[in-house]
Amino acid sequence: MQLDPRRLATGRMIAHAGSQSGGPLVKLSIIIPIYNERNLLPTVLEKVREVDIEKELILVDDFSRDGTREYLKTEEEGKPGTTVVYHKRNHGKGRAIRSGLKHATGDIVIIQDADLEYEPSEIPSIVRPIMEGRCAVTYGSRFLGRMPTGMRLPNYVANRLLAFMVAVLFGQVITDEATAYKAFRTDVIKGIPLKCERFEFCPEITAKLLMQGYRIHEVPATFFARTFEEGKKIGWRDFVEAVSTLIRCRLKLM
Repeated sequence: MQLDPRRLATGRMIAHAGSQSGGPLVKLSIIIPIYNERNLLPTVLEKVREVDIEKELILVDDFSRDGTREYLKTEEEGKPGTTVVYHKRNHGKGRAIRSGLKHATGDIVIIQDADLEYEPSEIPSIVRPIMEGRCAVTYGSRFLGRMPTGMRLPNYVANRLLAFMVAVLFGQVITDEATAYKAFRTDVIKGIPLKCERFEFCPEITAKLLMQGYRIHEVPATFFARTFEEGKKIGWRDFVEAVSTLIRCRLKLM
């Protein structure tokens, strides 16, 4: 019997439909978009590799200029379970994720930022609902039962407004549209026609998933905000772009 992925996504039917063999969802593809993270990247990779799940790492360098590229060439190329992808010019996080998806062979895909704002040890709790067949998409919410550490008030307000817009435009209440910790059954995310280049990946994937009938399951995620001085790259223009992306998706303009 062929299972409708939308029924799986709502939790009304439990099945391990993401595995080509029909067995449990056991292999994780961790896509790490990277831009100028030479200082933190080795620690992030060490923490990710400590996660006790069968996995592959897909490292996508978006034309870094701070030594990250050289580090990847000397330290990461050729490592078992690791694929390194290089962009020939800087595009943005969305394009890096799209490049990484082309190399994903696991049953589940999760996005891992190349900094330490999120805690890699929580990856198992983020993907567990998908591995158990209870849903097709999970987001690690920074606002479920806790306050994000160090998040500036304007960022907090922007995040809450984006979540509110998702509820109004697409009919599902979620607490954190813009979280970086997003996990998907691989067949689900590969079936979404993404056009994103930069940080609009988050609103685009959220909107298009909901418009295709998938539901988003949220679990708590720990968050330690960076400052711009420490390397944070997202700003107010990205909030404007996120709002525009949600509206254009609702109007089916992208």
